[in-house]
Amino acid sequence: MTKIARVSITLPEEVLKAADRRAEELDRPRSWVVAQALRSFVSAVREPASPAYATDDVADARRRHITADLRLSAEERLRRAEELAHLGKLAGQRRAGGRRQIIGFDTYEDYYRWKQTRLAGE
Repeated sequence: MTKIARVSITLPEEVLKAADRRAEELDRPRSWVVAQALRSFVSAVREPASPAYATDDVADARRRHITADLRLSAEERLRRAEELAHLGKLAGQRRAGGRRQIIGFDTYEDYYRWKQTRLAGE
């Protein structure tokens, strides 16, 4: 026999009404409809086995970088930042056509909206 636990949840009124209508259509209790919806959601949503794009590794590397930078004096951090800005400016001057950028989109629709917005601004 399945163990049962009671929970208390707060739902928007229209969601509760829809669940009640569905329960009546199926001649089932409201809790059965909610349990089925949760089962469906839980089976559809899977957490990735590992962090996407090695986020933990990137975060750790960034933390080490910041910790090392904070060991430097304020003057040394400023000098390095100015040097990096100068190198960035030199790299930009070497590139024909100026700055290059890679943009990714999750869907074609996202790309299309971006493209339309960009064309409208020109």
